[in-house]
Amino acid sequence: MPRDLPVGNGRVLVNFDKDYCLRDIYWPHVGQENQTMGHQSRFGVWVDGQFSWVGPGWQIDRRYIRDTLVTDVSLRNDKLGLEIKTHDVVDFYLDVYLKEVYVRDLSGKQRQVRLFFHHDFYIDENEVGDTAYYDPQTESVIHYKKNTWFLVSAGSAEKAGVDQWACGKKGVGGAEGTWRDAEDGELGQNPIAQGSVDSVIRTSLNVSANGAAVAHYWLCFGTKYEDVEKLHKVVLEEKPAYFIARNQNYWRLWLNPEPVDFQNLPTKVVDLFKRSLLVIRTQIDAGGAIIAANDHDIAQFSRDTYSYMWPRDGALVAYALSKAGHRDVSQQFYKFCMEVIKPEGYLLHKYNADKSLASSWHPWIRDNKLDLPIQEDETALVLWSLWQHFKKFHNAEFIRPMLKELIVPAADFLVRYRDPETKLPLPSHDLWEERYGVHLFTVASVIGGLQAAANFCHALGEMEKQKLYSEVADEIQDAMIKHMWSESDGRFCRMATRAADGYKLDMTIDAAMYAIFAFTSLPPYDPKVKATMKAIRDRLWVKTDVGGVARYENDYYHQVTKDNLDAVPGNPWFICTMWLAQYDIALAKSPDQLHDALKILEWVCDHALPSGVLAEQVHPYTNEPLSVSPLTWSHATFVACVLEYLEKRKVVAAESAFAYTITPA
Repeated sequence: MPRDLPVGNGRVLVNFDKDYCLRDIYWPHVGQENQTMGHQSRFGVWVDGQFSWVGPGWQIDRRYIRDTLVTDVSLRNDKLGLEIKTHDVVDFYLDVYLKEVYVRDLSGKQRQVRLFFHHDFYIDENEVGDTAYYDPQTESVIHYKKNTWFLVSAGSAEKAGVDQWACGKKGVGGAEGTWRDAEDGELGQNPIAQGSVDSVIRTSLNVSANGAAVAHYWLCFGTKYEDVEKLHKVVLEEKPAYFIARNQNYWRLWLNPEPVDFQNLPTKVVDLFKRSLLVIRTQIDAGGAIIAANDHDIAQFSRDTYSYMWPRDGALVAYALSKAGHRDVSQQFYKFCMEVIKPEGYLLHKYNADKSLASSWHPWIRDNKLDLPIQEDETALVLWSLWQHFKKFHNAEFIRPMLKELIVPAADFLVRYRDPETKLPLPSHDLWEERYGVHLFTVASVIGGLQAAANFCHALGEMEKQKLYSEVADEIQDAMIKHMWSESDGRFCRMATRAADGYKLDMTIDAAMYAIFAFTSLPPYDPKVKATMKAIRDRLWVKTDVGGVARYENDYYHQVTKDNLDAVPGNPWFICTMWLAQYDIALAKSPDQLHDALKILEWVCDHALPSGVLAEQVHPYTNEPLSVSPLTWSHATFVACVLEYLEKRKVVAAESAFAYTITPA
């Protein structure tokens, strides 16, 4: 079930699902560890002898307060005669998650409403050896194992602290979980349980006829009892409502590091631009890891998740953040890369948020010889992205250690990792992590990375290195045109496989071939570039009411149907669709030629979740989100695309105005 409404602070990340069940709690790193393992933690309501867990049977509208990382969720249950408004937030500074609950009566009579908060923790991603107990000192329930401690509490104007609790077993001896104890409106108040456990707490409100009352719930994170007790006291002293207000102010401040002239862009595009920046921020660990996605349900498909830092994804996200003026966040990513790069100058497949090497399916041996388990574009794009960052901020102090510790080692590796005869890069794994060979996306990335390294060396006076990197970049670009262009097909290939007499070309149309204009020095109006991009547009646009661009022809990943591949070559991906917009922007020479790009930006808005969250891909017939949600790369591409659009619009408008002024009378 795709995730929605992420809220976080760089150490804590909380996700919900479409039924507004809390599904993921990551701490102490974003993406590491998932303290619920994707299991539901429920929110329930009892009134007039009736009980309901929020979910099916409720009208649910999931959104955020505008320009903040504070949720704004509307819940209505006509059977219970209640309307509820909730605000969720992870404090930007303290490791505390809070929920504010406004309950309004729709029945016209005074009532007692009981709110129940359930916790299904898998502490440190394991249900063995957990303890849950009621702590009378804080009037809260505490879960702990080793150095991971959670304190959960709630309160209202009538009572600060829970009024009932229950701790019990789950998944043992047929026990479904303590959440069942809540369904009669009363909790058994078992004070402690150990092993595989869950808990429920209750707070109560007296709601006047047609009136409203408010309650709060909070969850504190720490490594020992004293940590969570201290945070609990801070919440009580400051009052929970204080945290809701202060986080609205903080995120509005964070969102605007520099002014953006949106030039009369449609409101929905501006809103999604801002929402995308905020969602991106929730997916970034305080240590610099930009996590691809934090949706644990994908583990059911692959027995692994997207909760890792892929250097490629991170580089493209950092590029978007830099363009938007968020210098500090992107710098942390580049520092991360500098610290994990191998002495030989390459970055490996992916990393955990704590900088340890993550799981991988790339082998270290091929044909009985050592073979690097890399996607070479990941190393190259970090260089490309870092240069875009430096061009924006000119932060020489930050770049100073990067030259010798990241830029030169990576560029030297790109120079060496080539076929000595053809000059193309050696084979590696593709960006989709499905094929091994020489990929157009990778080759274009390497060209862009080497050009970036040459620019750095020129700026810093390393002229011999600058000459080397520039010459090798030109050699690779010439080799790309020679070996990867198909005269018979009239476009570039997706992949080339080395053969005795050259290369065998895979001519499958792949949206990633957009890299031919994005990272190389080939201009967007080059006939070869135009032909390749035309093939992508013609063949990969999904010809249903949903629309959008598929990843490549007959894409198998989460494939919905094979029955009509001419109309549905694959599921629409947000990033692939926006690559077309980025090409239209690069190609445009007049304001009118930006029209198609704007239409794609509006398409993205229209196919996002109501909250503004973007999944990886959507169903080609129903627009339901597929695979992970949110995908950080989707949001970053939207941010980059909007900013590229605005920059190009200013340029072409100025050029058009200048042309008008010199037109003869």
